[in-house]
Amino acid sequence: MDNKVEKIDLDHVDWKSSREFFESLGEALDKLDDKDESYNFTWVGKRKSIVEAGAPINKILRPDMEASKDFDNTKNMLIVGDNLDALKLLQESYLGKIKMIYIDPPYNTGHDFVYHDNFTIKKTDYSDSTTDVETGTVLISEDEYMENSKANGRFHSDWLSMMLPRLKLARNLLTEDGAIFISIDDNEYHNLKSLCDEIYGEDNYVATLIWNTKNASKGVPPIQMVTSIHEYVLVYARNRHFFKFNGIARTTDDFSNPDNDPRGLWRKEALVSTISQKSFEIVDPKTGNKFNRPWAFSKETLDKMIAGGRVLFPPTESGTPLQKKFFNDYTNDGVPITTQLGTYQTRKATSDLIRLFNGKKIFDFSKPTELIKFLIEQGTNNGDIVLDFFAGSGTTGHSIIEMNKKDNERRFILAQLDEATDEKSEANKAGFASIDRIMIERLKCIGKDADSETDSGFRVFHIDSSNEKDDIRKPLRDVHQSNIFDMVDNIKKDRTPLDLLFGIIYASALPFDLNLETRKIGENIVYLYGYLDEGTGLVACFDDNISEETIKEIANLKALTAAFKDSSFADSAAKINLSEHFRIISPDTKVKVI
Repeated sequence: MDNKVEKIDLDHVDWKSSREFFESLGEALDKLDDKDESYNFTWVGKRKSIVEAGAPINKILRPDMEASKDFDNTKNMLIVGDNLDALKLLQESYLGKIKMIYIDPPYNTGHDFVYHDNFTIKKTDYSDSTTDVETGTVLISEDEYMENSKANGRFHSDWLSMMLPRLKLARNLLTEDGAIFISIDDNEYHNLKSLCDEIYGEDNYVATLIWNTKNASKGVPPIQMVTSIHEYVLVYARNRHFFKFNGIARTTDDFSNPDNDPRGLWRKEALVSTISQKSFEIVDPKTGNKFNRPWAFSKETLDKMIAGGRVLFPPTESGTPLQKKFFNDYTNDGVPITTQLGTYQTRKATSDLIRLFNGKKIFDFSKPTELIKFLIEQGTNNGDIVLDFFAGSGTTGHSIIEMNKKDNERRFILAQLDEATDEKSEANKAGFASIDRIMIERLKCIGKDADSETDSGFRVFHIDSSNEKDDIRKPLRDVHQSNIFDMVDNIKKDRTPLDLLFGIIYASALPFDLNLETRKIGENIVYLYGYLDEGTGLVACFDDNISEETIKEIANLKALTAAFKDSSFADSAAKINLSEHFRIISPDTKVKVI
């Protein structure tokens, strides 16, 4: 074997590329300053999603009377359409009014449909964008929603870009003592936690609740010999200093009163401390027996307890005294919950839904109602509003309707995309062309056996373009002569009086759940929304012809706001008369003409 070592002539080695690399590396290290570095959570498309959260929209909520239940009186809402639009449309009317948000977003398993928002922004530094030559606007055109496959190079980025604007807008809606509860599994838990830390603040993280989807592993074992049987509910508060869980209600199950103590039910509890290092002696006043232990209370407190008959002494000094703890000693606070919630079987949730729809499996992966009820009990009180903007089949609404059969106080707002069902699915064959129709039918079924005291109704709204015609605000020079007569009325032809009413409600930042009354005044239909007495509510009439007597009667109601449409009045003189009637009869009423 040849053991000679070959010599290399370094003078003939090309060091150019290596030299350039080390020189550039040295320059980079020289410039490096730790002060310019910080921990940062980012991904491709993050800036665009931040811009989208603040981008305005020109849309309204159009009421669907046929799909609704008890529209005039209910406090509940269903919004059909993109939940990003829904959140934007709720910003003014429900800013700081939602006590609890629960969402069950796509888990990003590789087969979930994820929203792909259309961005129109005035930035031009995005390499994956197409720029409009005339306006300089960047246009990103994508499908409204599509399957987010793991083969996608932006698998996690697309999911995060979908979640960020929605979570930012959701935060605005929470009350100061409110919180958001987000269902998730291992696929995106780590990213969701980081995202929520950024949006809600690390200090406002409350807990990660863990629940089991089944009792044990069944079926064929996986390759890794481990089966996941749990999911998470991530909880963030708007302000952690003001939020707390309600806890589990205390029961009297382990309390009794064998000695007929007038102070009521009691049970035995420990007096000895497991952590205290200080001991002192106490004496049984009846027997004189002495006990020296590391007590959980100070000597002064224990002396008072002994005098008050709250210490149970054993017959001999070898025993250990106990305290007599009365049920009435506890405050109204419940027993604290733990982060391990137990088992809520998803299989049972599926079977319950199958029974509800007469044996047909019309929706997969619905959350157990018992789990959602527990979360709502922990996060809300009577009178609170719960929002779910990934409503799916309506489990949140289902849970609240059932809970309201007992206390009739909580309200819900649900938002769900009108996502088409698969043509081959049982849902589609049963007549449910889209998921929102499943949600509506489910809630109607649940509310059938509710008594008259229970609010089992809901107002259905569809997200749509504004009531104004698209070209109404164009300069006259840009309007074709053939369209001039069509612009006499600025309202779209397919819009109903209720469309106009709720358009004004949205523009006025009024809540969408106030009582609605319809009156016939003369020959005109008049709507009274949230009207209780003088100085309250909105009164509106959108008939093509409104008599002077009707206007006077509306003015006599002296509502906070009165609304009409421009085309209801024949000419300028009629509009002047309208103003004069309100100036004389109800000068404090704000009159709007659309």
